[in-house]
Amino acid sequence: MSSWLLERDTFLLELLRLDGRGDYVSQDSCQGCAECTLPPLYRCKDCFSTELYCQRCTVEKHCANPLHRIEHWNDGYFAHTTLKVLGLRVQLGHPSGECCYNTSTAFHDDFILLDINGVHEIALDFCACEIAQSPVSAATFHLLHHFHILSFKSKASTFEYWQTLARLTDNTGVSPPKDRYEALLRMMKQWRNITLLKRSGYGHDPAGVCAATPGACAVLCAACPQPGKNMPDDWEKAPPEVCWKYALFLAIDANFHLARKNVSSNEVDPGLSQGWSYFVEECGFKSFLNEAGTLPQEKSTCASHSAVNLADTKNARGLAATGVGTVDCTRHNLKQPCAVGDLQKGERYINMDYLLFSTLQQTHDVMVLNISYDIACQWSKNLWDRMSRYPSAIHFDLSNKTVLFILFLVPKFHLPAHIAACQITFSYNLVKGVGRTDGEAPERGWANINPVAMSTREMGPGSWRDTLDDHFGDFNWRKVTNFGISLLHKIKSAIPERDLHVRDFKDFNHTLSQERPNEVKTWKSAVEIWEEDRSQPNPFEIKSKHKPYVLPFLSQKEARDLEHGVNVSLHSDISPSILISSGIDYEDQQCRLQRDHSALSVHATDLHLAKFQERSNALQRKIAQWRKIQLLYLPSAFDALDDLRWHLRLQTHLYKFKDAQIRSVIIKNVEINVSMAADHYRRAWNALSALAPSLARNAWMIELPKLEEGDTQGMGDSAFGESSGNRTLSWIWKAQALQVEWCRSRAHASQWVEEVELLLKEMRCVGAFLAWHAAWWEEQATRRVGLDDASLEGIRGYAKRQAALRRSMRDVFLTKWSIVPTLLHPEATAAPIPSINMTH
Repeated sequence: MSSWLLERDTFLLELLRLDGRGDYVSQDSCQGCAECTLPPLYRCKDCFSTELYCQRCTVEKHCANPLHRIEHWNDGYFAHTTLKVLGLRVQLGHPSGECCYNTSTAFHDDFILLDINGVHEIALDFCACEIAQSPVSAATFHLLHHFHILSFKSKASTFEYWQTLARLTDNTGVSPPKDRYEALLRMMKQWRNITLLKRSGYGHDPAGVCAATPGACAVLCAACPQPGKNMPDDWEKAPPEVCWKYALFLAIDANFHLARKNVSSNEVDPGLSQGWSYFVEECGFKSFLNEAGTLPQEKSTCASHSAVNLADTKNARGLAATGVGTVDCTRHNLKQPCAVGDLQKGERYINMDYLLFSTLQQTHDVMVLNISYDIACQWSKNLWDRMSRYPSAIHFDLSNKTVLFILFLVPKFHLPAHIAACQITFSYNLVKGVGRTDGEAPERGWANINPVAMSTREMGPGSWRDTLDDHFGDFNWRKVTNFGISLLHKIKSAIPERDLHVRDFKDFNHTLSQERPNEVKTWKSAVEIWEEDRSQPNPFEIKSKHKPYVLPFLSQKEARDLEHGVNVSLHSDISPSILISSGIDYEDQQCRLQRDHSALSVHATDLHLAKFQERSNALQRKIAQWRKIQLLYLPSAFDALDDLRWHLRLQTHLYKFKDAQIRSVIIKNVEINVSMAADHYRRAWNALSALAPSLARNAWMIELPKLEEGDTQGMGDSAFGESSGNRTLSWIWKAQALQVEWCRSRAHASQWVEEVELLLKEMRCVGAFLAWHAAWWEEQATRRVGLDDASLEGIRGYAKRQAALRRSMRDVFLTKWSIVPTLLHPEATAAPIPSINMTH
């Protein structure tokens, strides 16, 4: 940029020079032809050359380019003019240069043609040799294709594009072009529809558009199992231990940004795509909702999910649709066929049920089905009972012999909002056969489609569905074309993660197997039983003795005592359980205050010091009041021990990946938290030691030993002088948490092994799908007969080009993936790994 600044004046002068005649300032006569002696007064803004010609030569040179913009040198400057003014007429229905003896001039000789360089008035003659319509405006295919792609990338609306064309034509408002915005809207709607049908092969079907069926125009996920397209011939005979590779991953979600106002109607603005792509067929969907809409919505027994409890109360004033519900491919983030529908209120079960069952009608011979939904714990409870009350046309055949397993899960980011029982029952991190799938695919997809929300909000129902369908289709297509890069990136990341987690689990398992072999066998048996039958006891569950569980117990005991006339409280407002809870909270606040005081800089500002003093004074007042009514104290040792374990796990992880640009300040903060958790435990232990003699209860020391300095080490850390062979675990890991940690470590290692296997399978699927699709297009080339030669040639040419594109994509992908065998390092994974089923 600095070098350009030195030449900035030169560039500025060149721009100004081109506002004159430039290199042709001294040219006296037109050079358009040898005989021409007229003055050169006209130049074209769209031709590559800036040479000037006379009026006659300008017209002759633009017979094949009637949409170029012409400038007229007059009175010392260039003024805008048109080829129509110069005398150029455009004849339709005949080859260029051929005269028509039966012309029909456009209405009032006022025809408007839209192109990417502006709005053009042209002198147009129709051919009346045959019966033809005589429109008053049109748009070039060039413009329609240009805006089509632009709308996908920039999310520009048709109105914004029209305004751009108008300003390209006249940027002053002196001579604004005639308004053709409504015409452009209609033409774009028609263009979206015919290009959809063309790319789906219905121009090659002898039955034409009438052959279109629900979901048939959707861009399919090439990496997902598509029987008959990308799967082995004998896949249905796969043994149960490997059938997880052929699982279909689906994710359900709703988006309330894509709302639509209550304008127009299906009669005034019908959709041109009748359930052929991603939106379900409108009439069938609305009929279903009218029939099943009276079914009550079950309330949530998990956390207070608004999606469940407020599904019927969302404000829909002025809206025909409050948003959309969708079903996506979980692993690759593609919209499923017949899987999008509008919402009338909130995320009602009947809407989401219909979308799931609708897209499952497009899926045949599913062996394993993994369904992700952020409220799956509630929604899945009575799903099959609800289905039995729905029309049989959308029923999913559970009696199908190929359906072996259906699993319901909650996306990883949404899971922490659920109660503890749901977090271990519906977790992607704990089940086998899902690899490292996170279930959050729809959330990532909304970032692409949300920018169109404002431009589609005012649309009629048909245009709204068709436009969103079109954007979903483009998003799916871009995902397919990017598989070569995305899958390679994923497997490059997955292979080292697999090796790391497998190695860590081997070390962990080896240490535990030496110390407690019988327990490890029991854990292994328990987790394998649960993986096969999830109604069995969950080995990942911890029977917690934390404060959140103790305090409700104490409160319930107080209530029972009061019912029997026993009141041990010495204060009218504060019971023992409330005092215990608040005392523990105050103690935690003291620790946080002490940590913040240590973190204060010696150059802290007066404002920081004043705020800190205010916090300290407020806490002192609370403690003083608490001490006046203190009745007893119960230390929270179990909480402190769990905090210590958690921070030690995080510390070990950060130490391991310190080279991966983990900042030392983050590690330092974690070390401080480890120290605070250890101090918290010691305070609680000392309190219990002081209370135990009075209560004559000492059994607690078995579960809660004294914490020494050497005990605060991570699960994989060694004490001074210990090698990896004789390393022993600290007692803090030898409680029930050790079983859960072993199960989690096993699950993580197994899932990374599965992830690599899934990615390899998906690469094979993509290659096979593209090969199948190329062969399919080759077959389409010869399906139509009885047409003229030109039409047949175009049909064959398009089909062959599509087939060649699929083969090229496949070749490029396979070339990119050729390094995968080198990345895999087969020699390092040849030996079986304990407790991991390598047949996965």
